[in-house]
Amino acid sequence: MGLVKIRVEGVSKVFGRDPAGALAKVRSGMDKTRLKDETDHVLGLHDIDLSIRTGEIFVIMGLSGSGKSTLIRHFNRLIEPTGGRILFDGDDILAYDAARLQTFRRRKVAMVFQRFALLPHKTVIENVAYGLTLDGVAKPEAFRRAGEQIALVGLTGFETSYPAQLSGGMQQRVGLARALATDAEVLLMDEAFSALDPLIRHDMQMQLKELQGRLGKTIVFITHDLDEALLLGDHIAILKDGTLRQVGTGSEILAAPADDYVARFVRDVNRGRILLCGAFADAGLIAAADAPVIAADATLESTFAAFAGGAAALAVRDWDGRIAGALTPRRVMEALARI
Repeated sequence: MGLVKIRVEGVSKVFGRDPAGALAKVRSGMDKTRLKDETDHVLGLHDIDLSIRTGEIFVIMGLSGSGKSTLIRHFNRLIEPTGGRILFDGDDILAYDAARLQTFRRRKVAMVFQRFALLPHKTVIENVAYGLTLDGVAKPEAFRRAGEQIALVGLTGFETSYPAQLSGGMQQRVGLARALATDAEVLLMDEAFSALDPLIRHDMQMQLKELQGRLGKTIVFITHDLDEALLLGDHIAILKDGTLRQVGTGSEILAAPADDYVARFVRDVNRGRILLCGAFADAGLIAAADAPVIAADATLESTFAAFAGGAAALAVRDWDGRIAGALTPRRVMEALARI
């Protein structure tokens, strides 16, 4: 990871008859509520700046009405912005004509929807191959590639089944396989798992992480669930009322919320399962030579057993093998108690 795949620069979206005029009012200080009351326009997004790196899972989260689904639909221009730019590998996709935009949507980005969006009259393999056949791939080759993706998501043996014969989790796997079959560089996933039962949802989350680790796709994932965001996201963006409140890793957001809204949002999270030892190691403290050693990327929860066993301090080993400092029970408790 490191190279920027998607860059969002100053993107705003206003819904209504005169979006440009309404946006000018927002830029002059009118808030979302006044805009709706006085002009009958709805502010969807305001002045969003984001960088999404190649090969990461980037989670955009917020409550209903925060603008997260509006934002993700800008990335393939299902929604056009009122202002700003959207760059994909440095190219401004807002400058694409209809033909180039169609190619971009078919080959560069693929979308996985909350409600599966499967064609009920087509079998699993026909659904997965559908995008390929639309793109002119010969049916034998399309089915071969579709079969590979079906195997990848664990549905071998269900190729000739119809969506109605599958569970919700299996249908979502078909949707994921269909997106993967296009070999798109970016997967856009809008509340993709929110319709699933909790156990199936967790299985899909784990499978997505495993697939992303193997395939190196860039994934933009929308959710309203903070636990899901913290589990999946390499970086997380939190939206409220169409504005961006904070972007960072889960650990960064928990350790230093940007404002009161974010602090309330993350207040009830089990911090021990998210915060990492390396962020709280005391570089000025040297653990005993026989002290247990823990990795910098281990969670604080991982220290509990050693401290319960009587360890006075733990040596924290960084990614390059160096000892970065030490952790004491008091330091861990202070990190967990921080509001």
